[in-house]
Amino acid sequence: MYYRQMGSIPKKRHTQFKKEDNSLFCEQVMGTKGFSGTQSILYHYNMPTTVKESKIYPINQLKYEKSTPLKHRHLLTDKCGKNKDAILGRQYMLGNDDLVIGVVKPTEEMEYFYRNGDGDELLFVHHGSGKIETIFGSIFYNEGDYIVIPIGTIYRVLPDTSEQQTLLIVEANSQITTPRRYRNEYGQLLEHSPFCERDIHGPEKLETYDLKGEYTVLTKSRGMMTDHTFLNHPFDVIGWDGYLYPWKFSIHDFEPITGRIHQPPPVHQTFEGHNFVICSFVPRLYDYHPDAIPAPYYHSNVNSDEVLYYVDGNFMSRKGVTEGSITLHPSGIPHGPHPGKIEASIGKKETAELAVMIDTFKPLKVVSEATLIEDHEYMSSWM
Repeated sequence: MYYRQMGSIPKKRHTQFKKEDNSLFCEQVMGTKGFSGTQSILYHYNMPTTVKESKIYPINQLKYEKSTPLKHRHLLTDKCGKNKDAILGRQYMLGNDDLVIGVVKPTEEMEYFYRNGDGDELLFVHHGSGKIETIFGSIFYNEGDYIVIPIGTIYRVLPDTSEQQTLLIVEANSQITTPRRYRNEYGQLLEHSPFCERDIHGPEKLETYDLKGEYTVLTKSRGMMTDHTFLNHPFDVIGWDGYLYPWKFSIHDFEPITGRIHQPPPVHQTFEGHNFVICSFVPRLYDYHPDAIPAPYYHSNVNSDEVLYYVDGNFMSRKGVTEGSITLHPSGIPHGPHPGKIEASIGKKETAELAVMIDTFKPLKVVSEATLIEDHEYMSSWM
């Protein structure tokens, strides 16, 4: 990410920065990789360590299905119910040691605050609009937005409950960033990148609350949730600067890379984390070689599992998938277009499909509850 500053900060870091009553603001360095990664410095009215009570917050632990035959899977998330808020309402589908993937259809605002102490989170907005309040300021979201929330960021989601809300959730155990191959040695996005810094938007408004009271912050870390009771409002930051902060990028600002013949999936890559990548399939012109076959070829995921979340449009290589479908094509066996889809693609000039792809370099496991919304005939759909 690039440097950003909001609110009031002192001229030099690690120097006295005084309030109107001559007491000091509390400086907090929030960084990654032991002070050698990206970081920001925040200035609080109160000590960010003032916690009255810490207790376990009961949550259902993820349970994965037992060993099943190696096969392609299809989960119908349109059958997931609408309930609760954007954290406690999450319904998880897939996971491994590097990330978990789920969806949430919140029907209410969060009355508490939340932070993930294990890694970054990515929220993709399929339906709805609203506001995400964070210690770095507020981000307003709309359909098609990806929102990246760094590890340790306290936030809450305030959806517009008058609208249908659907969010695809990726909880990582690492940092989520832009692809390394699209950045130069200085971190700037290169000319051949499918997006640039103009498309990336940080917090839009810093809202500061110097309020006393008891405020609940749920912290996810080490496989459990901890309920922390703060004695002051978590959003008491008067200013901050640095390279670590939440940001959004709209899938509609992704500029597709096309060619004379079919381009491989890495041209759609949008984000990367430890042992996974996230790609965006967007409306684009098809290949323009006179004998081109626009549909993808059959291929084996030799080193990765492939997950597709279908957002909108008619996905050219698939039959039977619907809006909100999640397909899992595991490593070890080949996959590709459904019967007739290769022939049907020949001569087509463009596609209007919209989808998010997540490739993991360690096998994914299916959450037991997710099998309740599974299309169990998917593996035989190539017959």
